[in-house]
Amino acid sequence: MGEEVDRVEFTRADRTAFRDQVHRNLDAFARMLREARFDAERPMTGIEIELNLVDENCDPAFKNAEVLSAIEDDAFQTELGQFNVEINVPPGQIDGDGLQTMEQSIRASLNAAEEKAQRTGSSMVVVGILPTLMTDHIRREALSTNPRYALLNDQIFQARGEDVQISIDGVERLQVTADSIVPEAACTSTQFHLQVTPEAFPRYWNAAQAISGVQLAVGANSPFLFGKELMRETRIELFEQAADTRTHELKTQGVRPRVWFGERWITSIFDLFEENSRYYPALLPVTSEEDPIAVLDRGDTPELAELRLHNGTIYRWNRPVYDVVREKPHLRVENRVLPAGPTVVDTMANGAFYFGLVRALADDERPIWSQMSFSAAEENFHVAARQGIDAEVFWPGVGTVRATELVLRRLLPLASRGLDGWGVAPAVRDRLLGIIEQRCLTHRNGASWQADEFHRLYTKGSHGRRDALRGMLSRYRDHMHANTPVHEWPVD
Repeated sequence: MGEEVDRVEFTRADRTAFRDQVHRNLDAFARMLREARFDAERPMTGIEIELNLVDENCDPAFKNAEVLSAIEDDAFQTELGQFNVEINVPPGQIDGDGLQTMEQSIRASLNAAEEKAQRTGSSMVVVGILPTLMTDHIRREALSTNPRYALLNDQIFQARGEDVQISIDGVERLQVTADSIVPEAACTSTQFHLQVTPEAFPRYWNAAQAISGVQLAVGANSPFLFGKELMRETRIELFEQAADTRTHELKTQGVRPRVWFGERWITSIFDLFEENSRYYPALLPVTSEEDPIAVLDRGDTPELAELRLHNGTIYRWNRPVYDVVREKPHLRVENRVLPAGPTVVDTMANGAFYFGLVRALADDERPIWSQMSFSAAEENFHVAARQGIDAEVFWPGVGTVRATELVLRRLLPLASRGLDGWGVAPAVRDRLLGIIEQRCLTHRNGASWQADEFHRLYTKGSHGRRDALRGMLSRYRDHMHANTPVHEWPVD
């Protein structure tokens, strides 16, 4: 959820000071870009995976503080809801067996954490939206106890001036009113981080935007919300609505949302941070004592705390990240498109597909973004969120085509070439991309499996709707812990 804060109230002077400091941060950042002050070592990747906690009935377990105390592992942290935790995977190399090593590390961490969580009467589930989460679970008291979440809640609702109206049309229709940001906690995602140089950043960000729709099509895993079957990746629409600070009138005026796809291809990472400053008022206007220009003048690296804090309250699906590690600044593309799950091996397959494809497209002499309008990429994104594995998307030179066909014919070979460019071991490459291939051939991903299994239990069995969701999630959890790729999961 971004940088920590310890303030609970803000004045007009605080907001003015924060805006001024963000602009000073931007000046320092521009100078750093000109002076090439960034870490340019071998590219690193990191992964964040948000998890849900459930009880013995597969209903939400509001025990993240208790679970984290039992786990005693700094890699696991709180998230927005008391039924959420997050695992932060240490940065690692992509090349060689790096992705396989990362998979083994994540699996080992989750196994150890699950064993300890069970002592609290809880179990972990890696899924985009917890299917058994209901409207009676989204009360304000469900927020995690970290003061940051209550503060963020209050600031968003102060900006809105009214309750959140969530309206989603899918297989079924949902309309819900909420007086807190707890519905946002329903959105659990996987975030892939890729360190790149300042020169390469715009190519990688543009490539990530271009493939976001295809990522969703093959990786969708959020078909249910509050007991309703909605979109195949309902998480996209839910997050866009739940974190929206705009009133109806501001939406009508075309004011940009805080969760957004973007509006144009970029030529510099500076474009994105400058947009943050130009379009978005501060939610958490906490200023530091740092003078970033003075820090640069003495040859040190500024933290740019205000720039980073502000960036953390603007939820781009592909977000720019400035960070400092061991006094060295670096830049990352944070890919926030995909839901969590269904398994660790599926997550790593999604990662391999993403890392390989963005590398191939970023290296292409004729960039995909020079052949494709930004609006087409955004349309692909929302179509894929709605239709998942059955989505039809636009691709230059092909036209409108089934996403699965596009992946099989065009994108898997590109991803394979990109992984070769990273130096990924062929056996690791083939195993992980083979999972994506099989999803496309079987037309089975997490969302389609959940829907099929739910309908089997609900329409062909003796289960009521809520019990069918519990039964489906219980089977999902078993397959998840077995780490069997979702395309192999049976619908009994």
